Amino acid sequence: MTHTTKDRVLIFDTTLRDGEQSPGATMTHEEKLEIAQLLDEMGVDIIEAGFPIASEGDFRAVSEIARQARNATICGLARANFKDIDRCWEAIRQAKSPRIHTFIGTSPLHRAIPGLTQDEMAERIHDTVTHARNLCDNVQWSPMDATRTEWEYLKRVVEIAIKAGATTINIPDTVGYTAPVESADLIRRLIAEVPGAEEVVFATHCHNDLGMATANALAAVAGGARQIECTINGLGERAGNTALEEVVMALKVRGDIMPFETGVDSRKIMHVSRRVASVSGFPVQFNKAIVGKNAFAHESGIHQDGMLKNAETFEIMRPEDVGLAATNIVMGKHSGRAALRAKLKDLGYELADNQLNDIFVRFKDLADRKKEVYDEDLIALVNAGLDAESDRLQIRHLRVVCGTEGPQTASLTMEIDGQEVSTEATGDGPVDATFNAVKKLFPHEARLQLYQVAAVTEGTDAQATVSVRMEEDGRIVTGQSADTDTVVASARAYVHALNRLLVRRDKTGGDAREISYKDVS
Repeated sequence: MTHTTKDRVLIFDTTLRDGEQSPGATMTHEEKLEIAQLLDEMGVDIIEAGFPIASEGDFRAVSEIARQARNATICGLARANFKDIDRCWEAIRQAKSPRIHTFIGTSPLHRAIPGLTQDEMAERIHDTVTHARNLCDNVQWSPMDATRTEWEYLKRVVEIAIKAGATTINIPDTVGYTAPVESADLIRRLIAEVPGAEEVVFATHCHNDLGMATANALAAVAGGARQIECTINGLGERAGNTALEEVVMALKVRGDIMPFETGVDSRKIMHVSRRVASVSGFPVQFNKAIVGKNAFAHESGIHQDGMLKNAETFEIMRPEDVGLAATNIVMGKHSGRAALRAKLKDLGYELADNQLNDIFVRFKDLADRKKEVYDEDLIALVNAGLDAESDRLQIRHLRVVCGTEGPQTASLTMEIDGQEVSTEATGDGPVDATFNAVKKLFPHEARLQLYQVAAVTEGTDAQATVSVRMEEDGRIVTGQSADTDTVVASARAYVHALNRLLVRRDKTGGDAREISYKDVS
């Protein structure tokens, strides 16, 4: 069968809402605004900017994103009650194109939580969707855990939501339970059997607990869905969500069997992926589809020979299609400011003069310590600089004495809220001594859950990327940093995590309206 026209599939990005629910994936206010701007520029149709009633921080971020967005529809999440919906509307009303997204759990397990009968829940759905539609012309409704909801009841509540004024019906696979054949069939049957279904857009929201989120989302599109809910890098609860980069590139590469198109500029994918990984503290696995470090790497001799003769032998898309430079030009200590600016622009970074000057100084320092500075080195350098600009805790000086004879000692000077303080500490190894020194200067009860080191590039002079995960009173934060000195990178990653902990404390501390919204859709 030959397809001559392509239907448009809307891309609904929920990195800033569902993605940020990943344990430890806290973003600052400024980082949320930056990611929203990048999503807007890359052509995402709808940005779910947050859950306005969850906290004052969420409300401020959603409100500011709504004011700044130029192209995308800005969506806020609300539970099925008037207070949530009113707060959501207050946050998004200044957007050029606002949307209220309201939800309620419809499966037997979720109906038991509020203790509602089927009839009581149906009434609530009617009342809350009606209320949302009276405020906003663009209303999305989701039956949470739809894939485990009884079929007849699911049809009933979808029809109620449509009659009450919902313009988009989202069908969430909240716990990643369904399979592709079921995903397609569910959407197809709803469209065929629910009165008024042809007047609304059906959406799909898939979680990756069984590794089938992308397959389920694409199957739903085949069944008639015309909106995919997804996140950058597949970030999200538990095993994550459908990855934006995967569905966008799957539709682009396999247009022969999936005659659909999106409005996303795929050349911006890699830059957004790297920035989300940096600000969320969640590194991308090396073999991750589309955006992983090894996605376009070829080590096998047969593969390398084929690539040299014809790239299409082992690559189904070009690196340039997702924003990777065709060549990795090496920078060095003789490279000037103009060359650095041009190189960073190729990598997707448009920096102000003061930012460039700061990066240039640190680039020269790195080039003096490292023979060759590759793209990955520059990305790590820029991300570390951008993330540290507003940090309350900063490392100023670190000296460590280590070796076969202990105890190892760390002498540390930090700047805390603008004031320099110094100390010395010992530990079981240089990293332990350094972390103990940080804790002496900034006492805290956070528990180190993860410490991980990886090389950015090859060679003994390679930068080390260090990731740490910390937990305090149920708050989980992650931190990352890179340096040619592993101990320095470790110290900065540890302090980076503490800075994120301060952000999380500010976000939750003293806010009586802070609520738990895990697994909301």
